Amino acid sequence: MQWVKVLGGAAGAAALLGLGIILGHFAIPKGADPAPSASASQDLDPEILEVVMGLLSASRIRENLRELSREPHPASSRQDEALVQLLLQHWQDPESGLDSVETSSYEVLLSFPSPEQPNRVAIVGPAGNISFSCRQSKENLTGEQGGPDVLPPYAAYAPPGTPQGLLVYANRGSEEDFKELQAQGIRLNGTIALTRYGGVGRGAKAVNAAKHQVAGVLVYTDPADINDGHSLPNETFPHSWHLPPSGVERGSYYEYFGDPLTPYLPAKPSSFRLDPDTAPGFPPIPIQPIGFEDAQVLLCQVNMSVYNRLELRNSSNVLGVIRGAAEPDRYVLYGNHRDSWVHGAVDPSSGTAVLLELSRVLGTLVKKGIWRPRRSIVFASWGAEEFGLIGSTEFTEEFSSKLRERAVAYVNVDISVFANATLRAQGTPPVQSVLFSAAKQISAPGPGGLSIYDNWLRYFNRSSPAYGLVPSLGSLGAGSDYAPFIHFLGISSMDIAYTYDRSKTSARIYPTYHTAFDTFGYVDKFVDPGFGSHQAVARTAGSVLLRLSDSLFLPLNVSDYSETLRSFLQAAQQHLGAQLEGEGISLAPLVTAVGKFEREAVALSRHISALQKGTFDPLQVRMLNDQLMLLERAFLNPRAFPEERYYSHVLWAPRHSSVATFPGLANACARALNTDPGSAAWAEVRRQLSIVVAALEGAAATLRPVADL
Repeated sequence: MQWVKVLGGAAGAAALLGLGIILGHFAIPKGADPAPSASASQDLDPEILEVVMGLLSASRIRENLRELSREPHPASSRQDEALVQLLLQHWQDPESGLDSVETSSYEVLLSFPSPEQPNRVAIVGPAGNISFSCRQSKENLTGEQGGPDVLPPYAAYAPPGTPQGLLVYANRGSEEDFKELQAQGIRLNGTIALTRYGGVGRGAKAVNAAKHQVAGVLVYTDPADINDGHSLPNETFPHSWHLPPSGVERGSYYEYFGDPLTPYLPAKPSSFRLDPDTAPGFPPIPIQPIGFEDAQVLLCQVNMSVYNRLELRNSSNVLGVIRGAAEPDRYVLYGNHRDSWVHGAVDPSSGTAVLLELSRVLGTLVKKGIWRPRRSIVFASWGAEEFGLIGSTEFTEEFSSKLRERAVAYVNVDISVFANATLRAQGTPPVQSVLFSAAKQISAPGPGGLSIYDNWLRYFNRSSPAYGLVPSLGSLGAGSDYAPFIHFLGISSMDIAYTYDRSKTSARIYPTYHTAFDTFGYVDKFVDPGFGSHQAVARTAGSVLLRLSDSLFLPLNVSDYSETLRSFLQAAQQHLGAQLEGEGISLAPLVTAVGKFEREAVALSRHISALQKGTFDPLQVRMLNDQLMLLERAFLNPRAFPEERYYSHVLWAPRHSSVATFPGLANACARALNTDPGSAAWAEVRRQLSIVVAALEGAAATLRPVADL
């Protein structure tokens, strides 16, 4: 795929030969307005930042959302492709479009229910008679839950099958839940397990059940977990924002992310594909989601018929580019997925509505010749995220080398508004400072006159040894399209949203998540009336984007990693130290490596301050920025977690231990517990400790003066 189209013609060919070396893949297409003159000292312009904040419109975001969520648009559907064309139309607009826009299609393995044979769950009597059948569709409460384009509830990638057996309630379907049932003398072989969402991942429920010879799994959304106990029809949507009794949460049950058949390769026609019958990561037994009104009834022998089928489908990403004026070969990426399970007003259209408004405002400034960023901005609309982050993963696979060399940061705005109480941000430590700076300068919606930062501080805060009381920045798992950027490529990443007051609800997520009740009316009436929170997210994300793309010195504070590393070290010493010492394993090399990183981070911060106060060579700034940009890559080790596909960041991989420390070390220690000295498990502990030490020393070396080896 080509991200942008370059100027053609013989006259431009000679110039482009030299220019291309500097500009990399980006260039302004033919007919675009010329950029304002750029100098090597171009920096963030506070006046431009203020203009952008003022132009971002809540009413335009509202209208964007109305259009985006008008119809169901699952990945690869007719409506999904219609939204591709809508994005192209917006980003090619002569008044507010971007420098270039392109689509890239990948042939990926998706999973859909059979239109001819609907999935079914029923209670079967001793004589084989059916006494009750679960709903095959949701109650059509607003006229938007019916129709041929509404996908019936199903578990994506669940295998077909027609198991029948006694029903066993298995709580959340964790390994511990099934062991507890066995300990109580309950026979699990051949049963159907009724589980509720939460606790463990969707697919893990089927994996855990299969280990105990369970024949099939049902999953329901418990009103205690998502509705604060409210379950009556007059207490739920359309009378409140709570999930109605017939609501069923869809989702992908695939274990990994990316196209299931082309791991580490882009899903192009020439790529090698795994055999679908033997590819890993799919649920081993049939599984089907149901509503909580049906879960109440299932007390006897249950029969479930699942007719899901795998299909190769084309799914598109859409990329729009604003080329940088001074450093066009440095990319700040801003992304959001486009596909939904049904109407998807909150997930993901609230994010796409913000994406369109932010790109409109910045595109207008470019078209008018008022502004052009220092670095290139890449806007991305990812396809097939709901099936396992497929579009973004295929993109990172196809352009892994280029992105490793040139990507500054990735900003993700998936669900932009869960609710309207406060900002919620997740990210790697270096992005904390730019998020804080942006949030301090924007007013929070509603009365009170607080900044977004001060309002955020009221709801989520922590005590920092370096800064005192600050808002809490969450860490990044694999819940959205930032995952391949941080875990696979080591690109500093963040996710931005507005969310609810945790003191007033215990809901694990907004109640209509992944259901047919996630509609424009639901958002307009219950989630964000007036769209002030959507506007707040647009302003916060827009300010972050401008700071990353325009600041002369990249606003990535690598010193903030020191606090994370020190806390990981202290947890290892406190919770693992005695255990390791008993096996003759010393944490001294880890102590030394953390200290070395801390010293180099302090020295680099002083160097930055000195450069900012004096005169400097632009090349010095460029070299310094490369150090800041590439630090995250220093924590990658592709052999660190061979059992975890795509995970190579030694600090943020999945941690299966309760000890909040380096994940590889914590997991290895947990597995080695109660094994014999000298076992392979203890050898793995030593290996993981060495991996962490090497990564920290490599990171410290990245921060050293570039002239020093």
